Amino acid sequence: MNMSMDDSSHHSMTMSSDSHAHHLSTSAPGHDHGSSGMMMQMTFYFGYKKVELLFPGLVINSVGGMVGACVVVFLCALAYEGLKISRECLLRKSQVNVRYNSMPVPGPNGTILMETHKTVGQQMFSVPHLIQTLLHIIQVVISYFLMLIFMTYNGYLCIAVALGAGAGYFLFSWKKAVVVDITEHCH
Repeated sequence: MNMSMDDSSHHSMTMSSDSHAHHLSTSAPGHDHGSSGMMMQMTFYFGYKKVELLFPGLVINSVGGMVGACVVVFLCALAYEGLKISRECLLRKSQVNVRYNSMPVPGPNGTILMETHKTVGQQMFSVPHLIQTLLHIIQVVISYFLMLIFMTYNGYLCIAVALGAGAGYFLFSWKKAVVVDITEHCH
């Protein structure tokens, strides 16, 4: 690929498509992981042999192994959704310093309406906030593991992540309170 700047700069940049060829394998699309000799899949595929999962020693080589991995991944995605909703519920229960602020807003035909806002806070060094922090760390770690599992591009594992997240949302999110702002004009 040739790329050149305008003639007034007297500079040109040339990049050969062969310059990075030594990084690619001719046998399969992907990148070599180093000494393990396993290739990282760069397109979606449905396979159950030599599927490396998160750690170098964790390799799926059988149908039973793939089924077991899919069940564990499904449960992790389900737990992730449950953890998200649980954190919201805990936050609502641990809220302190509730304040109500009223402010005038213009209404129809030049009238003045009073709009009330609820302000909620919590203390930084309280037990509920420390629990929320620990649960947040766990939630972030699980979310990155699920992302890395999805990035294996294995169709079975990707489906397990999606189904687990969907099932978790279905099971847990119905408890989530929905707040409708009647003053919102952009519905």
